[in-house]
Amino acid sequence: MPETKPRVLFVCTHNAVRSQMAEVLLRHAAGERFDVLSAGHSPTEVHPLTRQVLADIGLDSSGLHAKGLDRFFAKVSIAYAIIVYEQAEDDCPRLYPFALQTLYWPFDDPTRAEGSLAERLYAFRTVRDQIQRRVEQWLEELERSA
Repeated sequence: MPETKPRVLFVCTHNAVRSQMAEVLLRHAAGERFDVLSAGHSPTEVHPLTRQVLADIGLDSSGLHAKGLDRFFAKVSIAYAIIVYEQAEDDCPRLYPFALQTLYWPFDDPTRAEGSLAERLYAFRTVRDQIQRRVEQWLEELERSA
């Protein structure tokens, strides 16, 4: 029987920015180690600045599209559900027993940034870099505990 890779699901509100960034960044950093997914509880569209800041660091976002949690709930097993937005506990979806472990990595929403395009890009790049550092830290933590 073939061994399946652990699935990681990044969860956000709209699956437009933070969860999409996290999906691409983990897939890039971990290679084939995980099956990486993302979803939102109210999906919209992938934000154009999300695509731009990923392209800025050489990562392909062409295949990204916003997905709802219902696409995965009770349909696939999830080893790690990682919630990347800060919401009131009542707004967070109930992920257990759907996910074996639920982690909370709240990041600011860069779509709330105001000002010029340069200022908004700065906000998106800042969050991208924070997510990238957190992904790398998590991979190191997993290596140490293995």
